[in-house]
Amino acid sequence: MPRHSSLTAFLSGLFVLAALSLAATTATAQQREINCMACHEDVHFDSTAHAELACKDCHTNVTRPRHKKEDLADLAGDAICAQCHTVASRIVGRSVHAEKVGCMDCHGGAHVMLKNDDLLSPMSPVGQVRVCGDCHHSIPGQEQMIDSFVNSVHGRGLLRSGLLASPTCSTCHGGHRVFPVEDERSPTSFKNSPQMCGDCHAYILDEWLNVSAHGTAWKEGNTETATCIDCHSSHEIGDPVVGVERLHMVDECGDCHGTFFNTYRGGFHGKATNLGLQTSATCSDCHTPHSTLGRDDPRSTIHPDNLQAMCGECHGQVTMAFASFNPHIDPSDPSDNFYVYLIAMAMHALIIGVFGFFGIHAILWLQRGIVGLKRGEFVGHHSASGQYVRRFKKRDINMHLLIIVTFLLLAATGLPLKFSYAPWAHTLMGWWGGLENTMLLHRLAAIGTFGYFVMHLGILVQRFFIKREKGLFWGPNSMTPQLKDGKDIVAMFKYFLYMGPRPAGDRWTYWEKFDYLAVFWGMLIIGGSGLMLWFPNFFTQILPLPGWALNAAYVVHSEEALLATGFIFLFHFFHTHLRPESFPLDPVIFTGSQPLERFKDERPLEYQRMIDEGTLEQHLVPPPTKEQERKIHFWGFIAVAIGLALAVGIFAALLVY
Repeated sequence: MPRHSSLTAFLSGLFVLAALSLAATTATAQQREINCMACHEDVHFDSTAHAELACKDCHTNVTRPRHKKEDLADLAGDAICAQCHTVASRIVGRSVHAEKVGCMDCHGGAHVMLKNDDLLSPMSPVGQVRVCGDCHHSIPGQEQMIDSFVNSVHGRGLLRSGLLASPTCSTCHGGHRVFPVEDERSPTSFKNSPQMCGDCHAYILDEWLNVSAHGTAWKEGNTETATCIDCHSSHEIGDPVVGVERLHMVDECGDCHGTFFNTYRGGFHGKATNLGLQTSATCSDCHTPHSTLGRDDPRSTIHPDNLQAMCGECHGQVTMAFASFNPHIDPSDPSDNFYVYLIAMAMHALIIGVFGFFGIHAILWLQRGIVGLKRGEFVGHHSASGQYVRRFKKRDINMHLLIIVTFLLLAATGLPLKFSYAPWAHTLMGWWGGLENTMLLHRLAAIGTFGYFVMHLGILVQRFFIKREKGLFWGPNSMTPQLKDGKDIVAMFKYFLYMGPRPAGDRWTYWEKFDYLAVFWGMLIIGGSGLMLWFPNFFTQILPLPGWALNAAYVVHSEEALLATGFIFLFHFFHTHLRPESFPLDPVIFTGSQPLERFKDERPLEYQRMIDEGTLEQHLVPPPTKEQERKIHFWGFIAVAIGLALAVGIFAALLVY
């Protein structure tokens, strides 16, 4: 019995000694880091995130000093992190990154992992942009996402200005808890995005929630209303109050408010912003950006009681009538304003009537002229006898040159605004140095136009009241339409259709009288409407006119401009220079004279009257010199080319764009 007890005690002591020896060996392996470095000398541990940890804290599968890789428990991937970061591991497992992105894909290698607030860390505000971009640039549809962020107002604040308070990827999308954008749990979802933005933009969120119609609708659960990212987008967000980004905000509003967008683009403000005028009013200038309300709300900037103050922010002190101008009027809708609708329809009818009549007139004349040219029916521009007849005085020539310059300048500066959506309009704006310069040139040309018109009226007054000139308003030398003109129109169409001879011309033909009287009509219509738009306060206060009169003036000015430019560049150019009898240029208005043979052929009645009165010799002048002809053709071709180019632009804008 004693011998048995002694053996038992001996064996027990031996077991305890073996266990203690094993424990001591294991402890030594886990506690003495020098043993790890002795073998793993290629490993450099530079982590600031885990500086206080030892190898054993992560490599818990190492239980012996000497071990083989294949004998160790698997701690690959995120398992080694999950030993401590259990909550984060579970969150990532439920996120959009589950089984796609590992801890070290974002945070960097374990031995070099830096603290998130370290500026060099992959998870620093700047580092996130690169780390997230490494994956997302290869995902279809997201190739430009990071580039857009880099160039956004947030990206510029972070990457260019070094503002760590600027949002980065995790600020909006979360850190480990990243869900698809449309997921209700995502900070970027419709449900949560206002609060997400409001974490930084607290005052704006408060205003939007408590004042704006959009914010009120959002609180009521209306999923059709606009939230922050609907107006400001997400990754490519720009500064909405400066530069081009300010102008682009109009398009954001137009995504929802399509009808108002179209009427805005049809008005001056919309066309001006479309051409890059950054000082022109956009949606938010009138409606305010984060406290948008309907016009019936007394707090709204567009409430009738607040219109003068709102318009006055740009236009200074304005009249109530001026403020009642409707920037969203649709002239084709009688319910908007019936008077403006009637005026618009009248202008359309006028354009269709004039273009229709003279279009048919020109086509028939063209084919008849080609036939006549082949038959040798016409007399050329050069006199076989060397004799020329004076048709215009030097005063008339100079006035016509002024008309050419001012009209071309008016057209080249006005048409781009009318057709602001056409690419060529933007090109012309660039040539003029921007819309503000263009507007200045347009008004200078308008002053020149009023100048020659007043000068011509003065000449008429002088001829009639002082010189007592007879036949100024009636007779063969008068520009007043008469019975003969009506007969000539009928005879001319018969001539076009090979049913009779060409009517005998006199001092002025019916189409020349139309050209002349169109200037008077134009000065009344386009000049008067232009002055109303130039000085709206004067016309709504002194006269006074209602606000809708400014809308009507805008319609009239725009449509009459189309009528005038289209008629001059197509029909006047054809009647004067491009018809087969005169092609390619009739220099008479520049030289003031034409060959006697051509004068006799085209205006036999005036020629015969000169013979009968014995005044022909008084009108004979020397032929123009070769130098004069070269200059006339050079500048004449340039003027015609500019007009035809603008005509092509008009057709392209109407038919293509």
